[in-house]
Amino acid sequence: MSTVVDERAAPPSEDARRGFRTDIQALRAVAVLAVVVNHLWPHALTGGYVGVDVFFVISGYLITSHLDREITATGRVRLGRFYARRVRRLLPAAFLVLAVSLVAAWFLLPYPRWRANATEAFAAATYWENWLLAAKSVDYSAANAAASLVQHYWSLSVEEQFYLVWPLLLVLLVKVRARRAQLVGVAVVSAASLAFSIHYTQVEPTQAYFVTPVRVWEFGLGALVALAAVRLPARLAEAASFAGLSMIVWSAFAYGHGTPFPGWHALVPTVGTALVIASEGRRWHTPVTAAAPVQFLGGISYSLYLWHWPLIVVAPFVFGVPSGKLGTPHLLGVLAVAVVLSWLSKRFVEDRGITLTRRTGVTFAGMVAGLLVVSVAAYGLNWTYARHVAQAERDIEADGGGLCHGARAMVPTNGCPDPLGPARVVDMGPANQYFGEPPGCTAPERHRVRQEDVKVCDYSGGATDPKVVWLVGDSHAQQWQPPVADLARRHGWVLKYAYLGGCPMADVAFTAYHDPVTEERKRNCLDWSARTADTITGDAPDLVLTSFFARREYVDDGSRRSATEQYRDGLEPRWRKWTDAGARVVVLGDPPFNGEARDPDCVSLNPTTPGDCAVDRATAHPEDPLAEVARTSANPAVSLVDLTDYFCDDRKCHAVIGGVAVYYDTDHLNREFSRSLTPVLDEAIGLR
Repeated sequence: MSTVVDERAAPPSEDARRGFRTDIQALRAVAVLAVVVNHLWPHALTGGYVGVDVFFVISGYLITSHLDREITATGRVRLGRFYARRVRRLLPAAFLVLAVSLVAAWFLLPYPRWRANATEAFAAATYWENWLLAAKSVDYSAANAAASLVQHYWSLSVEEQFYLVWPLLLVLLVKVRARRAQLVGVAVVSAASLAFSIHYTQVEPTQAYFVTPVRVWEFGLGALVALAAVRLPARLAEAASFAGLSMIVWSAFAYGHGTPFPGWHALVPTVGTALVIASEGRRWHTPVTAAAPVQFLGGISYSLYLWHWPLIVVAPFVFGVPSGKLGTPHLLGVLAVAVVLSWLSKRFVEDRGITLTRRTGVTFAGMVAGLLVVSVAAYGLNWTYARHVAQAERDIEADGGGLCHGARAMVPTNGCPDPLGPARVVDMGPANQYFGEPPGCTAPERHRVRQEDVKVCDYSGGATDPKVVWLVGDSHAQQWQPPVADLARRHGWVLKYAYLGGCPMADVAFTAYHDPVTEERKRNCLDWSARTADTITGDAPDLVLTSFFARREYVDDGSRRSATEQYRDGLEPRWRKWTDAGARVVVLGDPPFNGEARDPDCVSLNPTTPGDCAVDRATAHPEDPLAEVARTSANPAVSLVDLTDYFCDDRKCHAVIGGVAVYYDTDHLNREFSRSLTPVLDEAIGLR
């Protein structure tokens, strides 16, 4: 969102001859206001993210106008000077906010967030943040990760990649043919990008939002307006301007989190922006849109985009209030600080960066210096993070547990004096993560299941007929891996496990995980589930432990039956095959909600008063279809292990128990807490 190109790049018009177009500035104001309001009050302006697309069209228009004039006058583009202008205009403010964000992360954010912020700050400084976020978007283990302070730099990365390639394309098109080739070439490239955007948004919606090829057509649309240089008749210009603004505003209110985007939906705000620009803002010259506040907001739009997001992320830690409970006074305070910082940044950083030097070599030297400063700060934050991780691991290993440690503090006969008191550690990091291969896990060939999804941990010590135990499901089965692995080591089991995140281990009409999923993901899920179920049947184990997030893995076979009944049809036949092969099936009941019921940062924000994070039992622990099917199963070899009473008392479910934080992230257990359930789980399973 770095559309702050000099207005001198605008095509000839009355405003352009004066070196300024109020319509462009007002469009910027609308765009940045949409983005900021969407981030501060997401339920008030659900589609405010279209502001970024408005900026992309403006960038394509302004940059292409500038390049076209230079190509027309000289037949070439002095790339060094072009890139130096972009550096002077964009990087001083961007590097400043990155450096301040890294310092703010160290002082204000819990240490587990430092690595992500350090990595993303470096990616933002080198303008590949959008690709990093695209990679994270398909990483299930990163699905619950908190937003970084610099996540919004993804759009700047897209824009800088556009700046890098676009001049070369325009020069090439002119050299290959005549000027007309520019229009045709840009139209072809834009059409191809739009087609890819529509396709990729359907098959990979999370990645599609970030990757550059799906956004090129938006810049191209602005470029076509610049190259066509069509002067609309006054009446048509009036209608086009009004229609264009209406399209932008309508999409900002009508779109939402569930809108597949960008794809063809992005045509509405982008075509609307193109219409406003092509009409040269005939409707914008009104007392409202040309007013000083609107022009001021457009002038600071770049800096406001840079500053507002880090302030939103740190606000809960500054105010000591979970993000979901930040009130209007808090949010207005964030907005006011963002505006003030943006004005200061515009006046003393952006504007001075432009006039500081006109020498290309000095500009690029300054760019390298700024990059080094951000890189060193990011490295320092990451190094400090690693030291905290090592210390946390030592602290957990040094804690010998006991009757009042973790879940066992809920047992009344243990006589724990303060079972719901503060946690010794409130910030969850790698020492607390539930995933990863269990310690001491080996997989000799004679025990290996020939299926890439399955891992084998042989703790039998070479016994001739060891007990074979499976742990299978999604990440809500995986969160039980630490105590199950403890039991496997204790009893000499061969432990086999297989997980697929966000996928029910059932033969059901799977439709959504929180939000609707793609057809490809549905097919992959159901194929994995069937293959793994058949492998378990053939393996004839002694015990199968299974769990998955049935409350949020939605099913719909069109029968309008309840999720419990649909799951029953998809589970009972599968469980029957396992038990007929000689296995016991134990369903591990899902723990109470965390992020669905309280702010995931609640414990960090209330370290001395964890009772503030307690949630009514009915809210935190609604009916679970998987548990209900297991509880009422007619198969005598199927049972349910329900450990709810180790998370909740009669009225409330808690986030800290026995001095240990219960949850690792939004909806998974802290490894330290789950391991405190090992003796309870051992007794409940009863497999020696």
